[in-house]
Amino acid sequence: MAEFNYQTQTREQGAVIDQGLRSYMQRVFGYMGAGLAITGAAAYGTFTSTVQSLSPLTLTPFGETLYLSPLRWLVILAPLALVMVLSFGINRLSSSAAQGLFWVYSALMGVSLSSL
Repeated sequence: MAEFNYQTQTREQGAVIDQGLRSYMQRVFGYMGAGLAITGAAAYGTFTSTVQSLSPLTLTPFGETLYLSPLRWLVILAPLALVMVLSFGINRLSSSAAQGLFWVYSALMGVSLSSL
């Protein structure tokens, strides 16, 4: 890795580096904000489709299937499995595939958190 000497750079070079870093970080935070919005929307959508009323908590047939059957373990463990896939295969995935898996992970996390 090349050494970077900060004393020899001019103010203009520093401004270009700062601008590039700023735009990169804005993009990263934009993706994370969109992932958080997808997680919230998936959690809200799953919760509203699985519960009929709140005062005595009554589940719909979909809610009974999702939360009272062995399928609940799939819902609970699916985000963990996707994290394993992402962490073991991140060097072999293309950037679009990794980004798609991030969106899927965001939605799965929302479905998993909907029971809370």
